[in-house]
Amino acid sequence: MRMHLSTFAAGFLLLAGIGAATAQDVVIAPEKETVIREYVKKQPLASVKIPGVELNIGSTLPETVELHEVPDTEYRYVVVDNRTVVVDPGTRKIIKIID
Repeated sequence: MRMHLSTFAAGFLLLAGIGAATAQDVVIAPEKETVIREYVKKQPLASVKIPGVELNIGSTLPETVELHEVPDTEYRYVVVDNRTVVVDPGTRKIIKIID
């Protein structure tokens, strides 16, 4: 019985981890990405530094970082270390980095 329970628990944790990983992946539709790229080119921001935050997809930006709206999308952006970072405003997680 313990063997079956351990196998079940391991399988469940594996599936839960896969579900969590795919839930974090945000795919921006190509037409939205074009809108974002064109907008941030026309509306350049001063670059900010955020000590202690790695610029990776899925990293969360602190509440102290001001996010700027991208019209006609649900996303926000900020320029960090001279890189444009697209953020989900609900979670403040980085979903795209535009170099």
